[in-house]
Amino acid sequence: MISRRTFVAAAAAAALPLPALAQGFELAPRYRPQQVTFSKSYAPGQVLIVPKAHFLYYVSEPGVAMRYGVGLGKAGQEISGSYVIGSRKEWPTWRPTDAMIERDPQAYGKFKDNDYVQPGGPDNPLGARALYLYRDGRYTFNAIHGTTSPSSIGHSVSNGCVRMINEHVQDLYQRVPDGAVVTVL
Repeated sequence: MISRRTFVAAAAAAALPLPALAQGFELAPRYRPQQVTFSKSYAPGQVLIVPKAHFLYYVSEPGVAMRYGVGLGKAGQEISGSYVIGSRKEWPTWRPTDAMIERDPQAYGKFKDNDYVQPGGPDNPLGARALYLYRDGRYTFNAIHGTTSPSSIGHSVSNGCVRMINEHVQDLYQRVPDGAVVTVL
């Protein structure tokens, strides 16, 4: 039997507006948020990311999860293992890591040899929300965040972070508290 809370949460996620960030872009239906049956071995509040399928699952109650489509790290930039959400931020600021600047100076040239940090807002690559991934009490320079590239959902193209449609990461942000366990298979 489905609880009222689960029904309301699923209806709210299904009603999330589709992104209008890219002209002509339409998110594949399988990557839209949806409530799914899930293994009861995962505790409510836990996040599980399955890279091969490009899905993030938020366990809402035993045997039930919200599933979201995600974009993930490209070859050589994948993440795996266990993390915790160490902090979260609305409209986060952003600066590429030194390694990113070195790997792709053409894309990140405006950040070279300065301390410029891109302010939060609709043009920021981290999008509307960021949930920062920590391991052993230290920030890993990876996060679950929104994106200005909605067509990257379902693909492995990032520098290691987990990308979500802005409206979807806003929904997840409301559900996942600091300290939540995130497992990337």
